Amino acid sequence: MPMRNYLLAPLFLMLVACDNSETSLSRAEQSKPDAGAADTTKENAQAVFGNWGVDLTARDESVKPGDDFFRYVNGAWLDSNEIPPERTSYGVSLIVHERAQQRVRDIIEELGEKSGAKGTPEQKVGDYYASWMDTQTVNKLGIKPLQADLDRIAGIENTAALTAEFGKQYYVGGISPITTSLGVDPSNPDKYNINIGLSGMGLPDRDYYLEDSERFDKIRGAYLTHIAEMLDFAGMDGTSRKAESILELETSIARYQWIRSDRRDRDKTYNPTTVKNLDSDYAGFDWKIFLTSAGHDDLAEVNVSHPDTISPLIELINTLPLLTWKTYLTYHMISNHASLLSEEIDTANFNFWEKEINGLEKPLQRWKRGVGRVGAKTGLGEALGQIYVERHFHESSKKQMQALVENMRKAYGERIDALTWMSDATKKEARVKLAAFRAKIGYPDQWLDLDAIVIEKDDLFGNALRIRTFFEDYDVARLKRPTDREEWFMMPQTVNAYYFSAFNEIVFPAAYLTAPYFDPAADPAVNYGAIGTTIGHEMGHGFDDQGSKSDARGVKRNWWTDEDRNAFETRTTRLGEQFDKYEALPGHFVDGKFTMGENIGDLGGLVVAYHAYQLSLNGSVPPVIDGLTGVQRFFLANAQKRRTKLREEVSLRYLKSDPHSPNKFRVNGVVRNVDEWYSAFNIQQGDALYLPPEERVSIW
Repeated sequence: MPMRNYLLAPLFLMLVACDNSETSLSRAEQSKPDAGAADTTKENAQAVFGNWGVDLTARDESVKPGDDFFRYVNGAWLDSNEIPPERTSYGVSLIVHERAQQRVRDIIEELGEKSGAKGTPEQKVGDYYASWMDTQTVNKLGIKPLQADLDRIAGIENTAALTAEFGKQYYVGGISPITTSLGVDPSNPDKYNINIGLSGMGLPDRDYYLEDSERFDKIRGAYLTHIAEMLDFAGMDGTSRKAESILELETSIARYQWIRSDRRDRDKTYNPTTVKNLDSDYAGFDWKIFLTSAGHDDLAEVNVSHPDTISPLIELINTLPLLTWKTYLTYHMISNHASLLSEEIDTANFNFWEKEINGLEKPLQRWKRGVGRVGAKTGLGEALGQIYVERHFHESSKKQMQALVENMRKAYGERIDALTWMSDATKKEARVKLAAFRAKIGYPDQWLDLDAIVIEKDDLFGNALRIRTFFEDYDVARLKRPTDREEWFMMPQTVNAYYFSAFNEIVFPAAYLTAPYFDPAADPAVNYGAIGTTIGHEMGHGFDDQGSKSDARGVKRNWWTDEDRNAFETRTTRLGEQFDKYEALPGHFVDGKFTMGENIGDLGGLVVAYHAYQLSLNGSVPPVIDGLTGVQRFFLANAQKRRTKLREEVSLRYLKSDPHSPNKFRVNGVVRNVDEWYSAFNIQQGDALYLPPEERVSIW
C-alpha cells in the first residue's frame, strides 16, 4: 500500500523480507516447551530443530545436492506443507514470526487486563488493541471517521490548495506524486536531511503499469474495478470513469519512475541542493506551500533523489484537471485507511490488495493484524519491546552472539588481508571500517518516550491518527538535532535484522535470535551456517556495491583506488550476470543488478562464516553426526534458514520491488561459487549447479 516512508523504511537493507507471515509449528516443535527459547544455562538443553539444529526429515534425498541444493535440504518439507490461506508464504522464518507474535499478544492482553490509569503504558496498549478489536463500533461508524479528510479534499479549489494537500498527506496518511522523507545525510551522518523524489503510484512498481502481458493486464483491470468500488463508499458519481482517470494518472507517473537498479544507486540518488534553488531548478511548483504543509517551514537544504522526474511531475500537476487529482487523493485516502474503517470497506480493500496482488485466499485473523499494528515501531512497539526482552531474551544468548560477531570480524579481517585483487591502501581503509562496525544485539539501551500519545478505547481512527502525528512531529523535530546513533529502527519483537550504512552498524532484534537462525543448544556448525552467515551478510552490506561507498563513520566518500574499484566491479558484474539467468517464474527472471547488494551479502556472508567456523575449531576436527561432517552441517543450516514457500502473486511482486533474490537462488546461486561446498558434497562436472573454477565468483 502506498504509505509515508518513515525514517526506518528507506534507510537500511533488510536480510529477511518479513511480511507478518503466519504459520503453525510442526508436531516436533510443538512437543518442545517454549520452542525457540533455548537457554545455555539449562541442563540438557536440546536443539529446537532436529537433534542438533537441522531437521533432516525435511530433505529430499532423491535430489542430488549438486543439481538443486535448496531442494535437497528442504524438498520433503516443501512437498508436505501448504501455504495457509491467509498467508503469502510459509517457512521457517514464519514459524519464528508466529512465536514472537503469540508472545506479543500475551503481553498485550495481560496489559489490557490490568486496566492501568489513564496515560500509563498498560492503558495505552490495552485500549489501542481494544479499539482495534471493537468491530461493532468500527462497523457502526463506517466511513465517517474519514469524512473530514474527504471534505477537505473535495474543497480544493486551486493548484495552491492542491499543493498544500500534497504536503499534508504525510500527516494524514495519504499519497502525493512528490514525496518527502527523512533520512541521514550521506555526507554527514551526524545530521538528518530531507529527501525529495517521485512517489504517488498505488501498484508496487512501474512494470505493473507498463508491462504488456496478460498477467499485468488482468491486474490493471482488477485495479480499475477496485478503485471504482472504493470511490463508491465516498458516494461519488461516475466512479468507473474516475477510476480510469486515476489509472491514467498513475501510469504517467510510472513512465517517469527510474528503473529498480537506479533507485538503489547511492550516487545517482544523492543530489543535495538548497530550498532556494528548488524554485529555480524546478519551477512551476510552490515549494514553500508544499514544504510548510509537510512541517518543514524553515528548511534550508534538501536532497533531490530523482532529479529528472521532478519537472515532469510538476507539469503533470499543473496540466491534469483538478478533479482528477482530487479523485486520486480521495481514492488513496480511503484505501490507505480501509483497515481503520468498517469491515465492509476493509474487505473490499483486501479483495484487491491481498487477493489480487498477493494471492491470499482469506484475511488474516483480526487479532493478528491488531498485534502487528500495536506492536509496530510506529505504533506502541517501544512499550511492548521492553517487556518482550525481559521475558523472552536470555543475556547468555547476547553474550554468545557477541562472541560470534567478534569471531566473524576476525575472519573478515583475515579474508581482507588475503585478497589478491585489492591494494594495501584500500585494505587499510577496509580494515578501519571493519573495526568500526557496531553490533547491536537484542534490544536498545534506551527507549522512546511515548507519553505524549493519547489513546482512547472507543476511537480506533483517532488513535491511529494521533500515533501517526506523533511520529511525524518526531521526524520533523529530528532536523533540529544531531542524529541518534543509539536508536533502533526495528523493535526487539521483530523477526528481522539489518545493516545501517549511515551508522555503520549491524542490528539483530531479540525475536530474530531464535531457532533456526540462532540456537544456543545447536551444534556450532549450525549456528555458524545460520546466524553466522547472517552476521556476515549484514557486515557484507558495508562492503557491497552501495555500502562500499561509505567509510567507517558512514560518510559517503570514495576510499578505494580506481584499480581496486574496477577489480571489485568486475567481480560483482559477473555475479550479477549469473543471477540474471535465474528464472523465478515463467518468463520472469531475477534482476541481477537490482539484487546485487543482497547477493554480495549472501555470498560474502557464507564464505566469511565458513572461515569463522574453521577459526572456532582451533585446528580440531569436528565430530561426524548422523553421518554428516561439520562442513556439511554448516551448509545444511544455511539452506534450512531459507526454507520458504511463496505464493506466485507475491513472488512476482518481490521480483519487481524487493532487492533480495528468491530464497531458492539465495541458496543455489551462492553455494555454486563456494569451493568448500563442492568438496563437502562431492559436486561433479555435469551436476546442474556445477561451475568451472574459473567461472566461480569470489569477492571477499
